[in-house]
Amino acid sequence: MVKMIESNKRLWQHYQETEFLFTQTLSSQLSFAIITAHNPQGQILSSCQNRLLDRQLLLAIEKFNRPYRAVVGTSRDRTHMEKSWAVAIDKLSAAYLGLKFKQNAIYFVDNNQLALVPCLFSQAEHQQELIIGDFSDRVNLVSELPDFDY
Repeated sequence: MVKMIESNKRLWQHYQETEFLFTQTLSSQLSFAIITAHNPQGQILSSCQNRLLDRQLLLAIEKFNRPYRAVVGTSRDRTHMEKSWAVAIDKLSAAYLGLKFKQNAIYFVDNNQLALVPCLFSQAEHQQELIIGDFSDRVNLVSELPDFDY
């Protein structure tokens, strides 16, 4: 149990350092969530498993009938990347999707403020929603998103 809590603390710290790859800029006036289905509960899955989960997430997102766009969440050194979706839904709906797809957390952007919102992490692990800075400071524009061996 102690090892799991320590592991979750490390993950929570990594989540706070995430950057985002987009192919187009987004208005700083938008509110939206960034959600992935990759690597549920922080467990690294095969690209095939992640692809299947990503397709299931996209189907769930499409049911909201709201604008969405592909994005990649990445570590600063680009050694870890996860396909994600920026979707114009409210924070509660986004957290529900995160929970449904067994994600430890999702991101929510409102007025250019990036929040890290826990989904699976429990209050016992002392993880609460955290504003981690200006979203625009973490966006990198790229001509195309990385290929995930699909």
